[in-house]
Amino acid sequence: LRAFDSDPVSIFGGIIAVNTEVDAATAQEMSAIFLEAIIAPSFSQGALEIFKEKKDLRLLQAAGTNRLPGVEWDYKKISGGLLIQEKDIKPIEPSTWKVVTRRAPTPEEMEDLIFGIKVVKHVKSNAIVLARRKRTVGIGAGQMNRVGAARIAIEQAGHKVRDSVLASDAFFPFKDTVELAARAGIKAIIQPGGSIRDKESIIEADNNGIAMVFTGRRYFKH
Repeated sequence: LRAFDSDPVSIFGGIIAVNTEVDAATAQEMSAIFLEAIIAPSFSQGALEIFKEKKDLRLLQAAGTNRLPGVEWDYKKISGGLLIQEKDIKPIEPSTWKVVTRRAPTPEEMEDLIFGIKVVKHVKSNAIVLARRKRTVGIGAGQMNRVGAARIAIEQAGHKVRDSVLASDAFFPFKDTVELAARAGIKAIIQPGGSIRDKESIIEADNNGIAMVFTGRRYFKH
């Protein structure tokens, strides 16, 4: 239900993937939504009975993807070539992060920052993720500039943007994203840091009571 609430518009005609068995109660909730496919390790008999009523729904049973061969490699195709590189599967390490503003994140904000950075890692750059209560409320993906991605995420979030946190997959070249976040009511920001203008972003965050955390690690999923 939290995933559904993150974006009730885009779920229409979508695909749901879960990492546990789909039981009858979950199937009942899913059956109320128009879906193309559901992927899960298994489906209970009760769930299968419910899904029988959905004529065009595809059910795919798949084991955990972490056990699939080749999961540690990332493949990029271009015209006339193929790049094979190591996939970034390193764990998130909050113990290595640094709070760079006067105000530190609250425990609740830190939980959302951890959640947000886990999500933004898998979003196409330039990427901004807004999170609140361990669910995404806005995602800006694949934009030519970072502030543009932030605008899209904030617009998508609507009224849910207030008191959310912002996660960025790379540093802020200017303070404009922080200015935008402040006007939207965002309370905390997580980003890699490393810009020659980091200080400007930190000052802007301090001026607006925003907590900011540097991870020292960017993702840049192109």
